[in-house]
Amino acid sequence: MRVNVDQVTSKALSEYISQGMLEMKAIDIQIFDLRAVSHSIADFFVMCSGNSDTHIDSISQMIEKQVFDQAKQKPWHREGYSNKEWMLIDFVDVVAHVFNKEKRAFYDLEKLWADAKISTFED
Repeated sequence: MRVNVDQVTSKALSEYISQGMLEMKAIDIQIFDLRAVSHSIADFFVMCSGNSDTHIDSISQMIEKQVFDQAKQKPWHREGYSNKEWMLIDFVDVVAHVFNKEKRAFYDLEKLWADAKISTFED
């Protein structure tokens, strides 16, 4: 089996996503390191909130642009682009979540994934 030495690590990918969020002034950016959590579905979750539908849409577009520019990767799957309450961008090993504030409080993923190492990403 041949290994691609140019492959981006999931940690680096989570940082590119965070940079895209920061670029668009996302609120409350958090990185969930799930690598040590049993039965986790990804290595990292990166979450943030936006102030409006337009802000949430802009953040999501910037995440995709940032990841493509830095790692030449496109999302494997996307959800929530039509309602803009919780947009999910799945890069397989790293999943970006862009919420409006009310939906983020309602779903409270921070509590659900409390076993993860959670850090705040700041500029």
